[in-house]
Amino acid sequence: MKYGETVFDIAYLLFAIGTGIYVLTKKKDKTGRLMGLSALILGIGDAFHLIPRVASYYTENDLTAWLGFGKLVTSLTMTAFYVLLFYLHTNLYEWESKRDQKISAISVFLVSITRFTICFSTGNKWLLGGSSVTWGILRNIPFVILGAWIIGIYFIKRDQAANFRRMWLYVLLSFLFYNPVAVFASVLPLLGMLMIPKTICYMLMLGIFIKEART
Repeated sequence: MKYGETVFDIAYLLFAIGTGIYVLTKKKDKTGRLMGLSALILGIGDAFHLIPRVASYYTENDLTAWLGFGKLVTSLTMTAFYVLLFYLHTNLYEWESKRDQKISAISVFLVSITRFTICFSTGNKWLLGGSSVTWGILRNIPFVILGAWIIGIYFIKRDQAANFRRMWLYVLLSFLFYNPVAVFASVLPLLGMLMIPKTICYMLMLGIFIKEART
C-alpha cells in the first residue's frame, strides 16, 4: 500500500509541476500564464502535504506538525487554484455585462478571504494533528461555495470552448471526493482513500491545460 501511494503521489506532483512549466513555456499569452500558474500553485502546494505524508511511511520520526502544516498550505493553495480558475474563465469567455463580472469577482474574493481567515484560526489545530468535525465543516463552507461558483460558470459556457467543456464536471467530482475527507477523515481515516480519485480529477483538469496549450 505505501509503495503504491508513494509512486502515485510523486507521479502526481511531477505531473502537476511539469504541467505548469510546460504550459508557461508553450503558451505565453494571458491564458497560458493563468493555466501555468494554476498548475504550479496546485503542485507546489500539494507537495507541502504529500512529501511529509510519503516520508511518514519510511521514518519513525513524528511528522505530525509537518503534516498539519502541509494540510494548511494545501488548503490555501487549493483555494488560490480555484480563484485562478475563475480568472481563467473571465479571460476565456465574454460576460453578459461588466456588472455581472464585477459582482462575480467581488463574490469570489470575499468567499476566498473568508476561507483563508478560517483556515488560519487556531481552532483548526493544524500542528497538533487536526481539528474537530465542526472546524472541518466551518472551513469548507466557503470552499464549497467557491467550488459551486466555479462549477456553475464553467457549466454555463461549456459549449463555447471545446477544450474546457468538461472542466465543470472535473471540478464537481473533485469536490464530491474531497469534502468527506476534509470534514470526516479525522474520525474515519479510511475516507482518505477518496483523495486518489480527487487527485485524478485534478490531473484531468491539468490535462485540459496541456491540450489548450497545444492549440
